[in-house]
Amino acid sequence: MTTDSFYADGMTITSTDIRLATAADAADITRVHDLAWRNAYRGIIPGLALEKMISRRGEQWWERNIRRGGAVFVLEVCGVVAGYVSVGRSRMKRLSYSGEIFELYVHPDYQGLGFGKKLLEAGKAILRRNNLNEIAVRVLSDNERAGAFYGSCGGRLVARSHETVDQSKLGVSVYAWMADQ
Repeated sequence: MTTDSFYADGMTITSTDIRLATAADAADITRVHDLAWRNAYRGIIPGLALEKMISRRGEQWWERNIRRGGAVFVLEVCGVVAGYVSVGRSRMKRLSYSGEIFELYVHPDYQGLGFGKKLLEAGKAILRRNNLNEIAVRVLSDNERAGAFYGSCGGRLVARSHETVDQSKLGVSVYAWMADQ
């Protein structure tokens, strides 16, 4: 889908590629998911509930999701899967957004290098190519890094709600982009 190289002193130091995931990527996506979720949600989602949520998204789950046509795209850095984004028609029926970024995670070792923004832009482009032009993403409100990230990428905070996880009430924030953003 997209391939970039970064240069320093005339030498290529890193190449990146964002492409449609295949079932063969399931183990790598599972690894990124596991580490990124622990990094993002430890201290936000109660410990046992977090472990259960992570364990439900094992390699077989990802393989099945991809085989069933789930729109999952991986970011490769020098041939290593370092992140992923999944997108589709919005599941937020009470809001008027047609497209949704379901998940966007970058392996902790690759965070802070601009790869999240690359994945977000790729996800938005994929949705727009499918005429899903108003795009939203849900984040846990206590995940301040995610909120700051989506805000810095032009997302507007458009709604707040909550969900209950393991008897804990967690705030949810929705960030959105309109067709021209």
